[in-house]
Amino acid sequence: MKQTIMTDKAPAAIGPYSQAIVSASRLYASGQLGIDPQTGEMNNDFAIQAKQVMENIAAILNEAGYDFEDIVKTTIFVTDLANFTCLNEIYGSYFKSSPPARSCFQVAGLPKGAKVEIEFIAEK
Repeated sequence: MKQTIMTDKAPAAIGPYSQAIVSASRLYASGQLGIDPQTGEMNNDFAIQAKQVMENIAAILNEAGYDFEDIVKTTIFVTDLANFTCLNEIYGSYFKSSPPARSCFQVAGLPKGAKVEIEFIAEK
C-alpha cells in the first residue's frame, strides 16, 4: 500500500508525478528544484537555489512526518560541479549527524533551467 504526499509548502509537480510517496516505512521523494512554492519562481543564483531545494525537502519531510535524520540516500544533480563546495556547505548544514549516503552528478540540463536538483529516500 502506498500513500501520496503532497504539500503546498513545496512546489507542485511540473509533470505527471507525485512530490513523494510513502510505501511501508519508506518515503521516496521526487527530485526537488529551487522553486519558491509561494511565487513559483526560481532565483538564478546557485546558492539560493540550493537553499530553496533543501527547504522544499524539509516541507515534504514535515508533511510526511519525517525529518532530515530519516534520510538514508540522496541523489544530487548539478549543471556545474564548480558549485560542489557551495553545495556541500548548504547541504551539510541540514544534517546534524550521520549524513545519508549520496551520489552527485553533473548533468547537461535540468527542468526549468535549474542548476541543482535533489531526490531522496527516507526511512523510519
